[in-house]
Amino acid sequence: MAPLVKAFQAEPTFETKVCVTGQHREMLDQVLEFFDIVPDFDLQLMSPNQTLFDITTRALTGLQGVLKEFEADNIIVQGDTSTAFVGGLTGYYLQKDVTHIEAGLRSHDLYSPWPEEGNRKLVGHIATYHFTPTSKATQHLKEEGISKNVHQVGNTVIDALFLGLDMIKKRGEEDFFTHFEGIDLNKRVILVTGHRRESLGEPFENICRAIKEIASQYPDVEVVYPVHLNPNVRKTVNAILDGIDNVKLIEPLSYPYLIWLMEKSFFVLTDSGGIQEEAPSLGKPVLVMRDVTERMEGIEAGTAMLVGTDYDKILGEAKRLLDDTEHYTAMAKAVNPYGDGTTSQQVLQVLKSTYEQG
Repeated sequence: MAPLVKAFQAEPTFETKVCVTGQHREMLDQVLEFFDIVPDFDLQLMSPNQTLFDITTRALTGLQGVLKEFEADNIIVQGDTSTAFVGGLTGYYLQKDVTHIEAGLRSHDLYSPWPEEGNRKLVGHIATYHFTPTSKATQHLKEEGISKNVHQVGNTVIDALFLGLDMIKKRGEEDFFTHFEGIDLNKRVILVTGHRRESLGEPFENICRAIKEIASQYPDVEVVYPVHLNPNVRKTVNAILDGIDNVKLIEPLSYPYLIWLMEKSFFVLTDSGGIQEEAPSLGKPVLVMRDVTERMEGIEAGTAMLVGTDYDKILGEAKRLLDDTEHYTAMAKAVNPYGDGTTSQQVLQVLKSTYEQG
């Protein structure tokens, strides 16, 4: 949302306010600081051992208070978080326009990813304006009977990626090299991110065993794994991967450090949604460690490949990328279907035109 916030704040047609729920506090704050965004409202929702019930009810009550203070005409939400769902629901209850960014993505499995698939579908059916990243996302909405005010514009995540890397280069990269001084960037770096709830247990053990075998067979590779704070993730990762020379288990990375390292990587192993879009924009093949994904466009375009949590498939496809230059090049140079970095301006112009026409 950062580039979208910047675009709307620079446009005098709109009075723009930023509200954060604080659902992911530690990740949120570093992004706000990096992009120099100061929230007008902060619900500070984080509490120990909170459940989806806690997040949803507290966010709904909090946003009701915000919208009593600032009577917005339009509430813009993005993606599939509980925050996005509650933002949309608040707008619906108050009969305000709701704009859904990154609309129309579907895995067609209500419990994978969970609860994100449900959140995204629910927002889609109460939103006023739908900004889809791809033609497939647009088609998903059409199949669900949603065809009014649907605009295909790409994804703001690509805008944020390009903006972020440009800001890093302008500010200087010395701190980034220092931060990663324990990592041999002269090797082929495999960036790993993995933490999804549905993979915990044996599936996650399979992922870690495959990573261990990749590191064993390819001493010229440097596996870098920023380990999620979830104690269940950490327990498995440390039990299987700790102590391996060319596997670097590091603390979670703030957004600028993550995209900088992604640009330096050879390929990416991930179960993250956003990274499936970001990495191909940098020419980095992606192996998706999920059985289903709501981002099938990348799979179909050839920039990403589904490997699930299957030990043999993860190992086999990783080896293929490391050994087969032709295959690697084909994935790295495939056209990224998720946008060209102009999404925020497109959204701004559509809404500006819509409101000016009454």
